[in-house]
Amino acid sequence: MARRREHQHPWAPKSSSPAAKMPSPQAVTSGPELHSPKEPVEPQTPARGTRRASSGDAWPSLGTFWWAFSRTSQRASGRTPEEELGLLRRSSRRFLLQSLRRAPDASPAAHPCQDTTAPGHSSEVPSTVMDGVSQQSPTGMGPEELETEAGRSVADLIAERQLLAAFKQLQRLEARLAAEKASHTFEQDPTGFARRAMDLCLHYDGLAAEIAAVVQETLGPDGVDAATLAELAQVVRAEEEAHPTPPADGDFLGTPRRWRGHWEDAVRRSAQRRVQQAGAGEAPRAAHGASGLARLLAELGGLIRRDLQKVQLEVQPAYAAAGFPAWEAYLRAYHSAAAQRLLELARHARGCEQLYTLLDWAANVYGSPNFLGAPDLTLSTEPLPALLAPEVWARLESDYASLLETKIVSCFDRILQEEQSRWAAAKAPDILQGRYHTPLSIDVHMLVAEHVKAAGAISAELEATTSRICARALGLFVPRFEKAFLESEAVNAPHLGANINACEELRTCLLARFPGTFVELEKPLVAATCIFQKRLLQGLQCDVQPLFRTLCTKIWLTQDTLQPLMDKVVAFTRHLEHVAPPLGQETLQEVHRYVVREYLAQALRPRERFQGDERKAGSQKMGLDAQAISNTFQGLGSEATWLGQAIPCVADILGETYKDDIQLHLEKLIRSYPDIRQDHVLAILTLRRLGRRRNRRLLQHAQDLLKAAATADGSGTSGRRVLFEEIEVSTSVDMLITCI
Repeated sequence: MARRREHQHPWAPKSSSPAAKMPSPQAVTSGPELHSPKEPVEPQTPARGTRRASSGDAWPSLGTFWWAFSRTSQRASGRTPEEELGLLRRSSRRFLLQSLRRAPDASPAAHPCQDTTAPGHSSEVPSTVMDGVSQQSPTGMGPEELETEAGRSVADLIAERQLLAAFKQLQRLEARLAAEKASHTFEQDPTGFARRAMDLCLHYDGLAAEIAAVVQETLGPDGVDAATLAELAQVVRAEEEAHPTPPADGDFLGTPRRWRGHWEDAVRRSAQRRVQQAGAGEAPRAAHGASGLARLLAELGGLIRRDLQKVQLEVQPAYAAAGFPAWEAYLRAYHSAAAQRLLELARHARGCEQLYTLLDWAANVYGSPNFLGAPDLTLSTEPLPALLAPEVWARLESDYASLLETKIVSCFDRILQEEQSRWAAAKAPDILQGRYHTPLSIDVHMLVAEHVKAAGAISAELEATTSRICARALGLFVPRFEKAFLESEAVNAPHLGANINACEELRTCLLARFPGTFVELEKPLVAATCIFQKRLLQGLQCDVQPLFRTLCTKIWLTQDTLQPLMDKVVAFTRHLEHVAPPLGQETLQEVHRYVVREYLAQALRPRERFQGDERKAGSQKMGLDAQAISNTFQGLGSEATWLGQAIPCVADILGETYKDDIQLHLEKLIRSYPDIRQDHVLAILTLRRLGRRRNRRLLQHAQDLLKAAATADGSGTSGRRVLFEEIEVSTSVDMLITCI
């Protein structure tokens, strides 16, 4: 009778469950079996077909091994025992089942059970009991076989992180099991082979789980010493050397464990967990505004920077001895984890500011060469993929541009509101560097420059898009601003001058800084400037128009009615000194032209007729007024010298005593002002009151000159000199008589 031996796995817990106390069938081996040196080896004969009841001490079940190894790796892996157990089961069964399919066929009654139960009891053992109890095969490998010569088991070595010693012991056991299988020891007991193979596989998986635990703790607060990291690398290399290629027959024994891949997966999981810890106390939606998101990204960047610095300075040297590319693996793992985290944040980003914060962090913080804080620690982007996929980046830029357009429009609304508040306050604009000044141009410049520069820090495409958005928004803003101002009660010379200066500054500066984008903006700005100039002149016209009515009257012959008019003109032109020089000079010339034009209009439409000496006196007075007007505008700086001949020519025609010379004065007038018409010539001749034949001759000569002047004007020789064209002359009876 074979003597029964009791075995207890060092990781197996003492259980009081029924399954743990059920008897286990015992069998003896006919072949050699390795035992602990503590007990002698006794030959045993098989009791085939018989069954011995156990007193309660059974072989540890496979569930006991799974529980033990899951407890070993659970403390650092972060997975639940169920998840760790599932991982080990899948890894073990995948190889083991392949091996069992190729094992020799066993007889249906490999372990036949003899009914030795008491009468009245079923001879069938409950399946739940058999599932929880392992049976010892004839060549069963007890726990002593997983012990070293010093009496420590492989599980103890793994728990003590003597990884290389544990692997060497498992390698010896694997070789022994392969030799026994090759000697056909398990032909009559495939279950015994399965149990021993599963035991070996679970210890291999336990060692792999401990490798993952070491990786998980490497960057933790306590860290892992360099010796352990070096031993980990040696174990992985040793396993690759022990199992270089899969067995030709696809056997489970000798199959490569691919621990390098498991190590890389563990590095990736470690990086993902640590990256997810950044800002873990604050949900993505809780990071209100750009400031909250910026804090989260700053924490994320700091964590990645510290971890990679530790990898480069501490972890990489420990792995380097075994030729392990730790830096590349950690770099790619953190890059992938950062990309995943940034994508999650992008899905929850709300508003223009948050989107820009994400884009700016990805482009200028994470993508900076100095991200790791040391010149010899560079986060090279050459071998790494983009932090965000191109389509994701394009979508974020598109979303940002859409929100930015709405934001910029609202900014222009606020600028308009601020201007309206200044108008309502009835406060005169400031004079800055000798010019009327309004904050409008500075506000617009800052708004455009700020957003275009910020977009340029992200990408050239976003910069161009932002420029177009600003140009469109400003093009819509200018007409709104113009309308709002003209409808306000602040329409006066100082405010008009300030707005003219603002439009001119925007036109010149924006076109110079953004020559391609803001070209279309020139038209609305020039149009607004012209409207403000016209409104400025309208204010002067309303003020001085009544004073022109006293000209060319009999009172005018004896009184200086021109001086009050010129005083108002001079007072008005003081405002033009605070307008930008090109526009100020242009407006001054318009005032000069207006005064000469209105003076001629009064002369060609006299309220009273002069004859004889009164006509001569009127001619002399017109000459004096023409000189006064010319001197005044010359003193004001007007460059419209071409206006100086109009009034003197008319005065010479009216006062010329030698009638043959009237034709010379008329020729000079037509050549100087090609825009003069025939009705203007008729009005002048009507004032002179010449004879019928002389009038007919002068009119015919004037028509020939006007035709020649029209031809010259069509070729552009006259430029923009317009004077008589804007003077309306009504047809009177005297003019009809002159024509006849």
